Amino acid sequence: MKIGFIGLGNMGAPMAANLAKAGHEVVGFDMADVAVEGVSMAASGADAAKGADVVITMLPNGQILRAVANEIIPVMTKGAAFVDCSTVDVDSAREVAQQAAAAGLLPVDAPVSGGVGGASAGTLTFMAGGPAEAFAKAEPLFAIMGQKAVHCGDSGAGQAAKICNNMILGVTMIATCEAFALADKLGLDRQKMFDVVSTSSGYSWTMNAYCPAPGVGPQSPADNDYKPGFAAELMLKDLRLSQQAAASADADTPMGQAATALYERFVEQENGKGMDFSAMLPRFEKRGRG
Repeated sequence: MKIGFIGLGNMGAPMAANLAKAGHEVVGFDMADVAVEGVSMAASGADAAKGADVVITMLPNGQILRAVANEIIPVMTKGAAFVDCSTVDVDSAREVAQQAAAAGLLPVDAPVSGGVGGASAGTLTFMAGGPAEAFAKAEPLFAIMGQKAVHCGDSGAGQAAKICNNMILGVTMIATCEAFALADKLGLDRQKMFDVVSTSSGYSWTMNAYCPAPGVGPQSPADNDYKPGFAAELMLKDLRLSQQAAASADADTPMGQAATALYERFVEQENGKGMDFSAMLPRFEKRGRG
């Protein structure tokens, strides 16, 4: 396939490189001056999109997605797929999908899970929304860039799945960190706490697979001075998107709201920026009640 790839940052560059490695013709564009192995660079987003069977975007937010969509949709070939892998607000995803469909394109919103490591290794999970025909066109590319792709429903469903998942993740990480901090103050050994909780009703991904306590459970960013696997500011971005969606859908999400406020304080007032989202544990360790 001829693939246009717009947004070659930490995630986009390795994804595009994997597509090129698999034998596809990839033409890329990024606002920064970047070089990606196997990818020929275009002078603009529109140039990257012209004549492509599939255009993939990996962009920072909904506003930029809308601007790129306005630039590339008019020059894309009818019947081509527009696959947006950015994590953006559901409303932007749906509006861009409508715009693409009206132009005779096949829209897919397909945010990813798995981080930079997953992008490099080709082990991402794609949560996709859009028509079945559009998903079918993109699916072979998802198989190269990732290990799993789930068709979640109509346009916007991919974004909805991603932000609901990450709202659970943010809330659960805070609860896990709070529990470890409480265990410390109660004189309970962290390893003993892990041994109990990881095999009891409190078990969770944040406890069992990504434990925020150094030296406890499998290797995680906690064992590397909380250098990010998933940065706290990215968790904050996703939590804010969840609350934007909740407001738009009139959904009551008090735990999501509380998690958003805590990560906001952590990132913007407490030097959490640049740290893993599990660095909430040392934050709670230092704090008393009130």
